[in-house]
Amino acid sequence: MKTYFVLFFLCLGLTSTAQKQEVQKSIEMFFEGFHQRDSIKIKSVCADKMILQSISESSTKGNKLSDETAKEFYKSIASIPSNIKFEEKILSYNIQIDGTMAHVWAPYEFYLNDKLSHTGVNTFTLFKEKKSWKIIYLIDTRRK
Repeated sequence: MKTYFVLFFLCLGLTSTAQKQEVQKSIEMFFEGFHQRDSIKIKSVCADKMILQSISESSTKGNKLSDETAKEFYKSIASIPSNIKFEEKILSYNIQIDGTMAHVWAPYEFYLNDKLSHTGVNTFTLFKEKKSWKIIYLIDTRRK
């Protein structure tokens, strides 16, 4: 009987790890597309009705919440001039899953032309649609 319990919990743990890896792969694909300025690649891991928001934190100007449509976001990524170098470094992933919903907390550093521009946290909410995880909500904080 103990053997069955051990096997059950081992299988449960492996399933959980595999699910987290799938979620992380979706986020990694998002950033691959982001860094390549490839809106098609980004769209492949995003829901059609994805919601995007940003919180800019400033001690002098106060905090500001802004919204962006998915269409505006894709257009802005595709229109970044090729002479501008940018990189968003994800420092870690904290992934939580409940059935077909996942939440990812991912602190980051953003570099523009090799200089640190700002830091913050991305939070992604994903929905498992058929066999793939799709980003349905993205909000980030930005501070200098």
